[in-house]
Amino acid sequence: MDGHPWVSLSTIRVRLITALAVALLPVLILGGVQSALAFNREDQNLRESLAFAAERSAATARARMESADILLRTLAGGSVGFQCAQRLAQVAERVPGYISLIRFDEAGRVACASTTVPADESRASRAWFRRLAAGDQLVITRAPGAAYAGEPAVLAAARAEDPDGNFQGAQVAVIGLASLQPRLRDPDIPPGSEVALVDGRGSYINQTEAAAFPDLPADWRQRAAEGSYVWYGKGRGGERRVYSAAPIVGQEVFVILSAPSPGLFSWARLNPLTGLLLPLITFILAFAAVSVVAERVVVRWIAYLQRIAALYARGRLSVRPVQAERMPPEIRELAETLEDMADAIVGRDASLRDSLAQKDALMREIHHRVKNNLQVISSLLNMQQRALTDPSARAAMSDTRQRITALALIYRYLYQSPDLKRVDLRAFLEELTAQLIAGEMLHGPAVKTELDVEPLVLDPDRLAPLALFAVEAITNAQKHAFAGRGGRLTVHFAVGAEDALLEIADDGAASEQALKASGVGRTLMTAFARQLRGRSELVQNAAGGVTARLIFPIPPAESVAESPPQGNQAAA
Repeated sequence: MDGHPWVSLSTIRVRLITALAVALLPVLILGGVQSALAFNREDQNLRESLAFAAERSAATARARMESADILLRTLAGGSVGFQCAQRLAQVAERVPGYISLIRFDEAGRVACASTTVPADESRASRAWFRRLAAGDQLVITRAPGAAYAGEPAVLAAARAEDPDGNFQGAQVAVIGLASLQPRLRDPDIPPGSEVALVDGRGSYINQTEAAAFPDLPADWRQRAAEGSYVWYGKGRGGERRVYSAAPIVGQEVFVILSAPSPGLFSWARLNPLTGLLLPLITFILAFAAVSVVAERVVVRWIAYLQRIAALYARGRLSVRPVQAERMPPEIRELAETLEDMADAIVGRDASLRDSLAQKDALMREIHHRVKNNLQVISSLLNMQQRALTDPSARAAMSDTRQRITALALIYRYLYQSPDLKRVDLRAFLEELTAQLIAGEMLHGPAVKTELDVEPLVLDPDRLAPLALFAVEAITNAQKHAFAGRGGRLTVHFAVGAEDALLEIADDGAASEQALKASGVGRTLMTAFARQLRGRSELVQNAAGGVTARLIFPIPPAESVAESPPQGNQAAA
């Protein structure tokens, strides 16, 4: 398969999944929008619930402190005289959250108290006491000027008057702040919430869980004094939470509620997550279903047919798609078409092989007859040579006969070779040299031959000029180097990366004139070299003889595909 990235993006599986994605994308987008809207609603509801809970808790605490006014006025008439301390102590024990009940006279002195009262020489000049003296009926303060309790508390003071309305002092209740703190069991408070009381300076008076509360914002007091103030932040434990603050005692005491901020698995996101998750799960399941169906129904069968086609491409046309019955009808039709194509190719291949075999037989017969005709011509020339008495004519006739013998040998190798178009050069040169040397052994001393030939397969068009060059070189050596004395003939053929080298050398005595002579043989050798697009040269070798050298280019190696064995096969 082509490795180009565009190919992998255009597969059937990718196209089906893309089509499904486009079809389901509006559903996914709609689910996401609905989830975002639902989350915003949940978040807004949380803020409103927390603000309402803080405001309600503050209102409940304020109402409790303001209810102290009624109690203090009720106690004002009996808080002086005999056993007043005992009566005030009994009331303080019965009312939850009351730490102490105290009656002060108009000078700020203790007239009666349920518990020990700290000394305060400046009580009459305290702001809360002066407000009562000026006419305020109830004053609630977090900073009375002295520590009236051993725990965080507020002081609620009611104005005491005589029947004429004149100021007679103050009836005071010391209320513990812990009793004013909202209870987490309150159904109006969101689950997981924590509660704390803070003074006007931003210092925590008490808190249910310290890690749930942050350092307060710079403007929290002003904004909380205007009503319930809601903001987001991180507690000391690092958790993101939502906070709401509301005043209890003016700008002196505030209640702060802390609830978990909407997160991925928080209650505030449960419904939005479900609204987003269900379309997403549907989207993923549809993707998986289409991928599996595409793989099982389409892709795997196409891959199966692709393997069958690859076998056909390698020539194994007898393979059959035996699993075609399990394919979908459309792909099964494609498999049947592929099988019919293979059958047609097998039929045409058989016909071509028969035709090729006939042509091969005819070519072998032609080569055989050409070889026979050349041998007849060679025999006629031999007979004519015997009838001649002129040595030059006999030599010319012998040269011609040897050339014809070389051509006849080429044709014999062609019709005897498995390939009618190629001949193994090594075996050919060995036999050609043997024939040429053997033909002259009857007329003179023996000639020894040494052959060093590397294998090379040549076509007849290139073999003929090479063979004729070898005939001229060997004949030259027989005439000039071996006449009357014998000697040694060396045939060397080497194949390089781009060129081939043929060297035919003798060990005779060569003169400068012989090397520069330009006879018919030298002319033919030059012509044969040009025919091979190469060059030839005659040089003197180390033994003193002549080396005929032919250098010519060789074509790139051609691979010949072998016919695969045929048989009945089936693809699993």
